[in-house]
Amino acid sequence: MSEIKTDIQLEMMQKAGHMAARCHREVASRLAPGVTTQEIDLFVERWLQKNGAVAEQKGYYGYPYAICASINDVVCHGFPDASELNSGDIVTIDFVVNYKGWLADMAWTYPIGHVRPEVKRLVQHTLYALRQAVKLVKPGTSIGDISSTIGQIARTHGYGIVTALVGHGIGQDMHEPPEVPNDGWPGTGPVLETGMIITLEPIFTLGVPGDVMLGHDGWSVLTCDGTWGAHFEHTVAVTDSGPRVLTMLPFTPGGKHKNS
Repeated sequence: MSEIKTDIQLEMMQKAGHMAARCHREVASRLAPGVTTQEIDLFVERWLQKNGAVAEQKGYYGYPYAICASINDVVCHGFPDASELNSGDIVTIDFVVNYKGWLADMAWTYPIGHVRPEVKRLVQHTLYALRQAVKLVKPGTSIGDISSTIGQIARTHGYGIVTALVGHGIGQDMHEPPEVPNDGWPGTGPVLETGMIITLEPIFTLGVPGDVMLGHDGWSVLTCDGTWGAHFEHTVAVTDSGPRVLTMLPFTPGGKHKNS
């Protein structure tokens, strides 16, 4: 079962989460045809350092970068590189912020330029699944309730579900119990309690099987059939008043935030 966080610990993770959301907003403004994910990796690492934080996954089991940058048929853990993004691509930027020892994890799939209609719908429906899953994060909800909701949305719209990758608890460690699968049965698994903090990260593919394989670099996860995938992730706290999305910026009247 996930460690129950105190109010002070929750506030530290909230600061990490807001930093992740702010950094993603900066990333969104920089992504365009001709930009490289290597440039984005360097930007994120420097931006976090400037703001008193650390890119947690750099060095994690030897992972060499500050971000994961997964393009098109790479659904997770892709390496940033020097190749330019093209109009029509989609890229998922995923990173974990360490702020004074407390973590927040956020991933977002960004369309580059003009994408095909079916790709645009894939991105929209995967984000919709994340938002519907977030609504269920409250005391008494089972992990299976969340997992089945994500899976049903994928099946309804004809997408593959990447079940090999899951959401998870988070705190001072990147991966804590419980695991949060992207498919499952209602009423099964651990039950959420106030003070738990989990990540939700639906990953859908255009290919119905949703089967994945490990790339030659030992980290990148690709679809087996070569179809494209979308991946969204928020870090969410369980509170007595419902879900508290730590990786979402507060609403500012007259303002517009991309990652919400």
